[in-house]
Amino acid sequence: MIIDALIGTATPGFVSARIQSAIAREQQNGEILIGWVQAAIILVWGLLYAVSRKTFPADASFEPVPWTLAFYAIFLSVRLWLAYERRSGDWLVAISIIVDIAVLMLLIWSFHIQYRQPPAFYLKAPTLLYIFIFITLRALRFEARWILLAGSAGAVGWLLLVLYAITNEGGKGPITHDYVLYMTSPTVLLGAEFDKIISILMVTIVLAVVLQRARRLLERAAIDHATAAELSRFVAADVAETIRGAETSIQPGQAEIRPAAAVFIDLRGFTALSHQLPPAELMSLLGDYQRRVIPLVQSHRGSIDKFLGDGILATFGAVLRSETYAADALRAIDVIVYDLNEWRSQRRAAGLAAPAISVSLATGDVLFGAIGDETRLEYTVIGDAVNTAAKLEKHTRVEQVTALTDLATSKLALAQGYSAPRSREIRKHRRINGIERPLDLVVIAK
Repeated sequence: MIIDALIGTATPGFVSARIQSAIAREQQNGEILIGWVQAAIILVWGLLYAVSRKTFPADASFEPVPWTLAFYAIFLSVRLWLAYERRSGDWLVAISIIVDIAVLMLLIWSFHIQYRQPPAFYLKAPTLLYIFIFITLRALRFEARWILLAGSAGAVGWLLLVLYAITNEGGKGPITHDYVLYMTSPTVLLGAEFDKIISILMVTIVLAVVLQRARRLLERAAIDHATAAELSRFVAADVAETIRGAETSIQPGQAEIRPAAAVFIDLRGFTALSHQLPPAELMSLLGDYQRRVIPLVQSHRGSIDKFLGDGILATFGAVLRSETYAADALRAIDVIVYDLNEWRSQRRAAGLAAPAISVSLATGDVLFGAIGDETRLEYTVIGDAVNTAAKLEKHTRVEQVTALTDLATSKLALAQGYSAPRSREIRKHRRINGIERPLDLVVIAK
């Protein structure tokens, strides 16, 4: 295609049906906007005709302008209705463009009748400038072909008007080479008329090239937006925003040290359960559990770092810096434990498997960044807080409780504005597998 050759850029590799459908909706909306702008043009034309001087004979049986405007108004009304009904296909768009240009040329042609002048008179009409409005309006459909059709139709229409002015018997030697005479009399200066046709064609080509480039940018933007929307389903929304907002390409090993809270949530006995339940029922249980936990984490300014089978690692203050990360984490744990206990009760009442849960929390400085290589990256958190939380989650079984944290984290959360719903048991000097020094633990939930 000529436009493709002029642009010299490649189209996006694959535009999915979903994205094409979204672009098609925008094109339909563009067609509606085009129709309303043209309705405004009809109104302007009608007002101009109403106030202009008429020189038709008093007994004239036909005036072309009112009939032409009336036909155009009816045609435009039908077209707008079809556009609102999402039934304006390519055939209607093409016919509409031809009618738009034909109506404009017919109105210009009628000037020499209205003012009783030779046909060359209408070649001076500034109404021709409306052709550029009709051409540029077609850019609202994001398709260069309609601009090319409108521009070509406009150039052909003006050429026909020039030929009519030259060959009409009413004109007496209309062609001239004198510019002053051309400007002051109903004569034809071929060079001036060709300049108009060339201007129409050049504007058409430039607009088509610009629109084609814009269309490709639109497709790329639509693809990127769809990709980002899907990305947000696979990674935390905050991580997706971090990736989108990165000023440079993200490289493996890029990381920041941040004070944060790490929370582990796990279903007890899930491995054994996986050997007892049918796969569909097992996945239904897992999905129901995750659908409850995820929004509760997110509503307390937390992010899901990863799913570990039936386990969930959530972080607070790692993806987005926070001054209340420990308090946010404890508030989240309170509602998670309550909600999951309700969930277990409902499942037991329905005769379904209802595994117990365990939750743990630890705080400290963590590394938040990208790990992997150039072909596969993953944003995650690394640090003692994550390791400690993982070990505390396993230790809940030893302590025979549902949720645990260490005393230092509990005090930090209280300092950050957390208010415990009740006084909590402290278990001092507990030995935890994998942690060298004993810890004072706080039971969040039994």
